[in-house]
Amino acid sequence: MATPHAMLAVTLPGGWELIVILFIVLLLFGAKRLPDLASSLGRSARELKRAATEDGGSGAGTDAEASGGDPGDRDGGSADR
Repeated sequence: MATPHAMLAVTLPGGWELIVILFIVLLLFGAKRLPDLASSLGRSARELKRAATEDGGSGAGTDAEASGGDPGDRDGGSADR
């Protein structure tokens, strides 16, 4: 059985914690780079969502991904080199 202290370690940050995290991010990246950082994060999230919906949510990759080969490889990554 888990102790109450172990359960507290999994909680999400609250109000003050978020403010401190945002302040540290502001110090690290600067005010001028934050809009670029946020827009690239948004683009990445949209791309991930689009890729997940195109895949159909099956969780299975393509044949080339399953064999560990390059997707451009026609023989599935089994070329003798």
